[in-house]
Amino acid sequence: MSADATHLYLWTASDDKTQPDFLAVLDVTERGDRYGRLVTTLPVPGRENVPHHTEHEMPADRQLFANGFGTGQTFIFDLADATRPRITHQFGDLEGYSHPHSFLRLPNGNVLATFQMRHDATGMTPGGLVELTPAGVPVRSSAAGGPGIDPELRVYSGAIVTSLDRVVTTTTDMDKDYKASRNLQVWRLSDLKLLSTFALPDGPAGDEGLLTAEPRLLGDGKTVLVSTFNCGLYLMENLGGDAPSARMVASFPKKKGTNCAIPVIAGKYYLVTVPAWSAVVSLDISDPSKPREVSRVSLGANDVPHWISISPDQRRVVVTGYEGMQHRVVIARFDPATGALAWDERFREEGAAAPGFRMDDKTWPHGGTAKGIPHGAVFSRPLASN
Repeated sequence: MSADATHLYLWTASDDKTQPDFLAVLDVTERGDRYGRLVTTLPVPGRENVPHHTEHEMPADRQLFANGFGTGQTFIFDLADATRPRITHQFGDLEGYSHPHSFLRLPNGNVLATFQMRHDATGMTPGGLVELTPAGVPVRSSAAGGPGIDPELRVYSGAIVTSLDRVVTTTTDMDKDYKASRNLQVWRLSDLKLLSTFALPDGPAGDEGLLTAEPRLLGDGKTVLVSTFNCGLYLMENLGGDAPSARMVASFPKKKGTNCAIPVIAGKYYLVTVPAWSAVVSLDISDPSKPREVSRVSLGANDVPHWISISPDQRRVVVTGYEGMQHRVVIARFDPATGALAWDERFREEGAAAPGFRMDDKTWPHGGTAKGIPHGAVFSRPLASN
């Protein structure tokens, strides 16, 4: 059996709003002769779902959660057989919470979902956390709002810190740049009690703490780094205590109209997209208080990299994005020993001058020729790891 990913899944919007959004499956078997070729597609119900985040890595049960933020619908894909993906469940609002965004796997196999908002008598208020079974059935929930909490706070993404009995969540609204987006929230994992809400400090630019984005747990199982869309990188402190806080340890230049976005932890390295450089950057975080750049791979000047996800063996990184990258997917090679990045030249279509897979020149297996706009992308899980 393969020791690494054999397939790549692309959660894709249709550029033609009359056509369905879909999941695309590519063959990325390392030694195969169809490397980077389209295997199949699976359309989803409805129109204009706005495919957004999937889980950041393939779960052990191969039941992948993927949100369509435009309609507030989440689809659960059964990917046990890559050549025959299927939708097993679909859900929208749950227990009064709306617009799920990110999905975190719990030690018990359930999924902890962040929901941006909650309905009440006054309208939309801060959302919260909902624990779900792998079939999308609610188990328990907890609200992010309450006395003293800014009503414009919206729960975005999160990280589970089992060793400290904690969950860390960010608070960026998907629609508006509310001031509440500079907050982090800390919860007790065992009962989902909200313990703390606090604002990030800024750095020299004056706004690095705004738009909190993605928390990531490091390899020691207790240290958390948090990125912001305004290109700050923050180290959490006293996470297991009564007064957690965070301080900025690095930042990147910001390009107008773009945001620093999705990070990945790979051993002692932190990989992140930096649109101002049209690049994916590798940082050595052996000392997380002093991140140090060791490598970067750059795209074209009009390319805005956004989403990245790493393969199970941590040697390939898939990249999707906006503007020049809107209809294109690329893969970078990563050396887990040195942190070095390089574009995967083999991942290209037959006869193409540049590496990558284009989604604006296809007749899709499910029908139609609508341009595809990929967002969430994740490698398959090797069968040998069961």
